[in-house]
Amino acid sequence: MTYEEYLDEVTTLITELYDLSDAAAIKHVMRAQAADFFTQHDDEPAMRTQEQAEQDAKTIFEQRNKSRPELAHKRSSRALGL
Repeated sequence: MTYEEYLDEVTTLITELYDLSDAAAIKHVMRAQAADFFTQHDDEPAMRTQEQAEQDAKTIFEQRNKSRPELAHKRSSRALGL
C-alpha cells in the first residue's frame, strides 16, 4: 500500500479498535507523523503491511497521553470530582 494508504489504515484501525472519533484518531496519527514515527514506513514500503498497521495503531493509542501526562491527570481529577 502507499504511504498515504498506510496512514489511512492506521487511522481507521484506531477508530475501530479503540472507539475513538475520526477526528481524534487523525489527530493522534498526525502527531505521530510530526514526531517522525512513520519515517521508516515512508522509506521502506515493505513496512506498510496490515500486521504493522495493527501494531502501530496500538502503539500510537497507548502513547497518546504519554507526551502530555498533565492532560490525563486533569481528566482523571475531574472524573474523581477533585
